Amino acid sequence: MRKQTIELLLIIFTVLIVRKFIAQAYNIPSASMEPTLLIGDFILVNKLIYSFSEPMRGDMIVFKYPKNPDIDFIKRIIAKGGDTVEFFQIYDEKNGILAYKVAVNDKIYELKYLGEEVLSKGRCYKYQETIYREDGEIIKHNICFKNTLFKISGMTYSAISEDFCLRYNEDGLCTRFIVPEGYYFVMGDNRDNSQDSRFWGFVPRENIIGKAFVIYYSGKVPSLTPEEVNPLIVVRQIVYALLNPRFSRIGMSLIDK
Repeated sequence: MRKQTIELLLIIFTVLIVRKFIAQAYNIPSASMEPTLLIGDFILVNKLIYSFSEPMRGDMIVFKYPKNPDIDFIKRIIAKGGDTVEFFQIYDEKNGILAYKVAVNDKIYELKYLGEEVLSKGRCYKYQETIYREDGEIIKHNICFKNTLFKISGMTYSAISEDFCLRYNEDGLCTRFIVPEGYYFVMGDNRDNSQDSRFWGFVPRENIIGKAFVIYYSGKVPSLTPEEVNPLIVVRQIVYALLNPRFSRIGMSLIDK
């Protein structure tokens, strides 16, 4: 009995150490990162990586929501402290889609149309976006637009200080701005369905928990808002996922996606 108790305590201690310092599991509750991450994806986050390196453009990061640190968000880094960001609204005449491009330090993140896909919140007009990292590497990942006239191609007035905005458009959105040092500008891959830096501002470096690196399980589950997530809801989501697995996504790497 004493041996089993010691073994159990060692297992619990090891799990707690791993969870605290090395890797942690998260469930994707909303559609903000579609098409890269789907509702019901269960991911692992590397919590150790940023102890030895700095977050870079293109990284999918989990962080404490600046407006409520009790809630964890996942978004993609578009720009970092010192970068100048600019939005360009475009009309894809060939495919009849209103979209926009992002430029960082005057280098445009180009878009390539990939086609239509039906996701949890309706039809997605999918593009491949090219992100240029600080180390010279290039990240190509997929993003979604909706075919609507409502586009947030800039930061809302309340999300950014006038000290950092270089240009406002006629709707009051800041469409050219500087990211302050020590902060990151993040966006969801589902560009017309994501509450991100465009609405509530920049992410401080100290809020970043880690980098997503693998989908270890996936199943169809009901969508949630981050505010709805609690331990009981998580158990319910796990049960739904186990009953409705998506085998093609299990084990999918998120590195360089």
